Amino acid sequence: MFKESKRYSSADTKIGQGTSSEGKLVCEADLRIEGEFRGDIECKGEIIVGECGIAHSTVVTRDLTVAGIVYGEVSTSGRLIITASGQIHGTVTTPLLHIQEGGQLNGHVVMVQAPSSASGKLGAASRKEESASKESKDSKEAKEKSRAAG
Repeated sequence: MFKESKRYSSADTKIGQGTSSEGKLVCEADLRIEGEFRGDIECKGEIIVGECGIAHSTVVTRDLTVAGIVYGEVSTSGRLIITASGQIHGTVTTPLLHIQEGGQLNGHVVMVQAPSSASGKLGAASRKEESASKESKDSKEAKEKSRAAG
C-alpha cells in the first residue's frame, strides 16, 4: 500500500539546538548537529556540526563540515571542512582537508588516498604527468648526447 522511498531531504536527521543526546547514531543520509551529541556516529551522507553544535564522538562519514566543536576521532572518505568558527580536538583521518582562516584543528592528522573512483582519476592524471616528465627528460638527455658527440 505504501511504497518505501529512498529520497532524502537535505537534512534528514537533526539534533536541534537545546537538545542533548547520547548513544550510537547510524544514518543513511545527511545529519545536522545544532545541539550536543555524545557517542558514535556512522553516516553515509554528510554531517554538518553547526555553530552551536558540540559532538563528543567517534565519527565515520563521507563528508564533514564543522562550524561548532568536535571532540574525538573523525574519519571521512570524502572531504573535511573546518569553518572559521569550527574546532576539532582529536584524531582526523581524511583524503581532503580544508581549514578556513580561524578554524582550529588540535590533534593528529592522517591524510589518506581518496576512494578508488576519485583516485583513479587522480592516478591517471599523475601517470600522464610522470610520463610527460620522463619523455621530456629523455629528450633532454638525447640532445645532450648528440651535442657531445657532434
